This record gives sequence, structure tokens and C-alpha cells, in this order.
Amino acid sequence: MTRRSRRNRGAGVGAVTALAASLAACAALPPMPPAVPDDIVPSIAAPTLAADDEERLSPDGFDAVQRMAVRIRNVGCGNLSTGSGFAVDSHTLITNRHVVAESETLQVSTYDGRDIDVATTGAAALADLAVVRTRDALPSSAALSGADPEQGEEVTVVGYPSGGELTVTVGRVIGTTTDPLHENLGEVLVTDAAVEPGSSGSAALDSDGEVIGVVYAKTGDDRSLLVPQSTLNELLADDDSFAEVDPC
Repeated sequence: MTRRSRRNRGAGVGAVTALAASLAACAALPPMPPAVPDDIVPSIAAPTLAADDEERLSPDGFDAVQRMAVRIRNVGCGNLSTGSGFAVDSHTLITNRHVVAESETLQVSTYDGRDIDVATTGAAALADLAVVRTRDALPSSAALSGADPEQGEEVTVVGYPSGGELTVTVGRVIGTTTDPLHENLGEVLVTDAAVEPGSSGSAALDSDGEVIGVVYAKTGDDRSLLVPQSTLNELLADDDSFAEVDPC
């Protein structure tokens, strides 16, 4: 499965106005999806791998970047929605607050369709972020970058758009903008990497495979918005940043 799916590059932040009206496209929850498939079919053909690339692959052919991504199904009171997430250690997942909100049960599955038992879920008040602790060990985890990306840097988004196949898309950081959904958060990253409903909570990675942000919304002109890794790092360093999520 290739880790690159090229898109046309945007030029400038441009039309990141009227965001408040358009962002519901990603933050909005999709209609009820089909049952989680028993296996994950790569969305695009696998590339030819160099010898050093092969060392990073698990026996089933998925690399660490793909193995750390999870699909999340939120079974609420009278509704069902999907989102994405990623592991930062063997028992900790990061996703969006709106992905886990009003949940009766969270169903988490890995790249190979394995179900993961959830222990606790905490949501941040400041940003659209949530932490999910698992009882079962996760197959792989991602490291957080030590710095936010600069304009023009490449970004790779790994997640499960529309609750479907594991998908990898590539774009570039266009710039920053004031968060239109959470004014107290400050600036968020704007990229032209493709996201869809269900991509919420996906990891956005730099060229070294380190997390530089968390997808949480998209604009009407198909820009994606990321909570930067600096904000995530700051919240993870404070035990009081995440409050336990009450069931619906």
C-alpha cells in the first residue's frame, strides 16, 4: 500500500474566510456506516520497496505509520458515527473530542480489523482533542514532532475517511489561521491534504513520519484544519487538560 496519494497543491490561504459556516463538512458526522469489514484492503497499489523500507514493515506488509492509525465507531444513544485516531504509546490513542462525544460505546479497530478494548476516554476543553486509554495493547505508535511545520512543508494524513478503508493522502502546509471553532485555542494549521467526514482525529505527519497535527475539520474549499502538535504536547503534559467523558 503506497504512503503517497498526490493532490493538486493549493496556493496560499486564500479563501479561508466564512469558515464558521463551512467547517461542518468535516466536523459533521456521516450517516450510519456499514459494519466494520473483517479485513482492510489497501486503497491503492503497493509500491516497490527499497531494502531499508522493508525493515519498517510488519509481516503483513503494513508499515508503522499505517499500523498506528485506528478506526473509531461511536455508538451513542440513538445514533452511530465514525472517526479516526492514532496511537502515541501502547495504550493511548489521540482523536477529536467530537468523535467521542455523546458516546455509549466506543468501538476501536486496528488496520487489520482487530477490536481494541477501551478503558477510559478524556476530552479537552480547550481544543477539539480527546485521549482514549485502551486495555489492549496497540500494534504501533507515532512520535510527536518537536516543532510545528513551516509553510510549504509536506504533510501526510493517515485515517479512515467515511469509516471506510485505511487511506493515506498527501498535501502541503498552506499556513495558519485563527481557529474558527475554538477562539481560545489560537492558531491552527491549514493544509491542502484531502480529508472527509470520518477523517476527524487522523494524524498528520511530516516527512520523518512524526505527528505535526491532528485533523479536526475541513473548509468549504477543501482545506483541512489541524490542531498543531505544540497544542497537543502542551495538553498531554497537563493531567488536568482532559476530563473524563460521560456516557450519553
